[in-house]
Amino acid sequence: MIASDDTKQIVQADVENRAQQSLGASSEPVYQMVSRTLAQQYSGNGVLVDVGCGSGKLWSFVGDRFNHYIGVDAVRYADLPADTEFIPFNLDVGKAPLPDGCADVVCAVEIIEHLENPRAFVRELVRLTKPGGLVIVTTPNQLSLLSKLTLILKNQFNAFQEAPGLYPAHITALLEIDFYRIYTECNLTDLQIQYSNYGRIPFTSWHWPENLGFRGQAFSDNILCVGQKPKVQIYTI
Repeated sequence: MIASDDTKQIVQADVENRAQQSLGASSEPVYQMVSRTLAQQYSGNGVLVDVGCGSGKLWSFVGDRFNHYIGVDAVRYADLPADTEFIPFNLDVGKAPLPDGCADVVCAVEIIEHLENPRAFVRELVRLTKPGGLVIVTTPNQLSLLSKLTLILKNQFNAFQEAPGLYPAHITALLEIDFYRIYTECNLTDLQIQYSNYGRIPFTSWHWPENLGFRGQAFSDNILCVGQKPKVQIYTI
């Protein structure tokens, strides 16, 4: 069945509405988490594709590690740097208008929770990645102390409550095991989960003090999953 023009317009309006609700940027600890990961696993230079780039804030944290930046998103935010390359694309639909293997690193920072099909999305990230390149995805941490308590008390994850910037912008909650499964299904190797080490203390507006040892899964609002695309193509039967 082919969608009518009216249906396409409604879908596009919904996508743009959810994109605008995301505000085009995440918290600095999330970008710092990505920067730490690249410092550990990426030697530098090459092409970065930032899928769901928003205002391009990631570039200010990792731009010194790459020769070229390509931002992909459903809408172009006004504060996206003018000197960056931008590709408009609805991330919920099909393939981005970019060639296979065009990027040394593909990042999706706080994007996957906004999308309807996380598996199709990660497959698209892998398609864009060169053999030997990295796929990096971040998302809210459903296994933090804050999220678990919210689930017990309210029967919903903290980052997926009905509130400004959350639902209906956030629609897909993923656990660490989901990332391990999805990345493995996509033949990515050397899988690692990392944490933002920045999380809100339940029932307060304060955050856990990292310098006192409050780090890791229980005390982080966000997680990162990184995997490497094999240098030699793996075929599954």
